[in-house]
Amino acid sequence: MIYTALDTFYVSEEQLKASPSRKDGVAEETETMLRLYGCELIQESGILLRLPQAVMATGQVLFHRFYCKKSFTRFNVKRVAASCVWLAAKLEESPRKIRDVLSVFHRMECRRENYPLVLLDTTSKAYEEMKVDLIRTERHLLKEMGFICHVEHPHKFVLNYLLQLKAPLELIQEGWNLANDSLRTTLCVRFKSEVVACGVVYAAARRFRYPLPENPPWWLIFQADKAEIDVVCKVLALLYQQPKAHYVDVSKGSKSFVLSSSSWDPPPDVQGKITVNGTTAGAVLVPSVAAIVSADTKDEAPPMADPKGEIVAEKPAIDGEGVEKTKEKDEKDREKERERDARRDRDREERRDREKSRDRERDRDRERDRHKDRSHRKDSRRDYTGYSSDKSRYHSSRSSDRHRHH
Repeated sequence: MIYTALDTFYVSEEQLKASPSRKDGVAEETETMLRLYGCELIQESGILLRLPQAVMATGQVLFHRFYCKKSFTRFNVKRVAASCVWLAAKLEESPRKIRDVLSVFHRMECRRENYPLVLLDTTSKAYEEMKVDLIRTERHLLKEMGFICHVEHPHKFVLNYLLQLKAPLELIQEGWNLANDSLRTTLCVRFKSEVVACGVVYAAARRFRYPLPENPPWWLIFQADKAEIDVVCKVLALLYQQPKAHYVDVSKGSKSFVLSSSSWDPPPDVQGKITVNGTTAGAVLVPSVAAIVSADTKDEAPPMADPKGEIVAEKPAIDGEGVEKTKEKDEKDREKERERDARRDRDREERRDREKSRDRERDRDRERDRHKDRSHRKDSRRDYTGYSSDKSRYHSSRSSDRHRHH
């Protein structure tokens, strides 16, 4: 059974084979491909956001942990990868704005799917939906992990072990590279970081043909098991035999967890006509549909279809009436957005005028207080010198006359 402790999170090989994705009908090869794809997104986005390597490593570990408890069919891999980057950046004290994270993932998707490279409109309704989706997914991540997100990486152990073994710099660099690559696999949720570090050291030494102590065996010094080290090396070897990772759409179209931006949905091979609940619209104009089924020009059954039969791909066509309705709706949305902006600007101007009026009143009060204070000090000074009253002046004049007569 999966258990969570303060140091890390572990599952067994049997539990991985019975993961929620497998129970939902996702093949082992597909799950492995989606894990690789999500880790590549996290690594690439971290580089574009200029994050330290610790953030990317933490994000990949959180990604693997989450999909040990949840299925790829219910949570979109791109959305979860973005949430892992955003959460890991905060955990490693290198936070980034949600706008920057969404913009980077939007650009990566455009480049990967050969979309036009356009900036993400941060004033659009689609952007607001993506932002809400990202925050919601972060809550799911924290909830599934019980808010225990402590991660211990194998990198520090790799450096420590190789320095104790007096390895050359090339071997240390190779061990660091293998430690980074190990995060693309499920080793981080199967073994402790010390065991993964020993496997990385062994694989790097074998690649460089660097002899390791055998009397006594070097892995006993680091309290590791030889069988576990062999498993780590085998997983790393299988990783380098995998083809280039690509996106595979296995989602069931859960509307509450699918981003509405078209750049986040898998692109259709053919921009065909889509029928949703009896309503026809162009494929390009329905960006919120999670699963777009491609169909060629022949009268063949589509390769994929929604289990409920709500989404059906047909021959390429464009419905003029649907286009007009969509344009009218977009125009209304833009008009509402402009009215909202104008109202916001008016409120801002009114607040600014009220603040200026309060500042003027405050300045007048301060000037009045300064004037009163000066008058009070002046009166006090006259009383102190003895020339403020008639009696004082009279006595002073008689005294002066007396001195003159004498």
